[in-house]
Amino acid sequence: MRTLVRKGKRWNEALLYTLIYLSASISVFLLLGILFYVFIKGFHCVNLTFLTSVPSALKGTVGIAGNIVNTLYIVALTLLIATPVGIGAAIYLNEYARPGRIVRLIEFTTEILSGIPSIIFGLFGMVFFGMNLGLGYSILTGALTLAIMVLPLITRNTQEALRTVPESYRSGALGIGATKWYMIRTILLPSAMPGILTGVILAVGRIVGESAALLFTAGSGYLLPNAALGIGGWFKKILESGGTLTIQLYLSMSKAQYDTAFGIAVVLLVVVLLINLLTKYLAGRLDVNKKE
Repeated sequence: MRTLVRKGKRWNEALLYTLIYLSASISVFLLLGILFYVFIKGFHCVNLTFLTSVPSALKGTVGIAGNIVNTLYIVALTLLIATPVGIGAAIYLNEYARPGRIVRLIEFTTEILSGIPSIIFGLFGMVFFGMNLGLGYSILTGALTLAIMVLPLITRNTQEALRTVPESYRSGALGIGATKWYMIRTILLPSAMPGILTGVILAVGRIVGESAALLFTAGSGYLLPNAALGIGGWFKKILESGGTLTIQLYLSMSKAQYDTAFGIAVVLLVVVLLINLLTKYLAGRLDVNKKE
């Protein structure tokens, strides 16, 4: 009887392992298929001129340099706004706030905020930041809108990272007379840094891939900052319309410029892959440093 039960368990385990490996293989083949198809379609369009010029009918150039710069603007401004707020909120919820209705309400609100469709964020950003605050279609409007979008991601990842820090670290630091803020600044944050950094870089990936919200807020400008104005031109660009790579990809597809669209898709895939590799590398380095 025991032999039959063991054979049944082994058969069930073999079937389960087969399904697990099949699911994993399907995921890998889907990724490889997308990468292969996009690179075959668009790799021939990616060259130095494509990456360093802007579209011009007079010069006959088709480039995405302006869109790359706009994407960098959006990423930098969004992180500059969302990262301090997200990390600060997580520290408050995890270290200062007493468990109760207020904490549950904040966490519930954060979860709801992360589930709102991005196009609704775009509508809100256009009305509130663009119209009511008078920012119009600009990179700053897009960055403020995306900051609201990625705030839950950064907050939740920071909370989870802080929760992984052993309680003995807190009690030990407070036991030797350290203040709570000193303990958070010198012990908790460095220990939780791999998880915090992972959340920030994942937020970068979402910012780079966002399009719906930016269509309503950042616009579709593709020009580079005015170099004649010097540093002022780079700052002035923040208040001007600026389409990111995803916006330009959408516009190229809508105009049936498929070669350009696939070329932009190749650049986006490379950026996303680099972001993921950077996440793994930095998280690994921080883990090694923490163990040492």
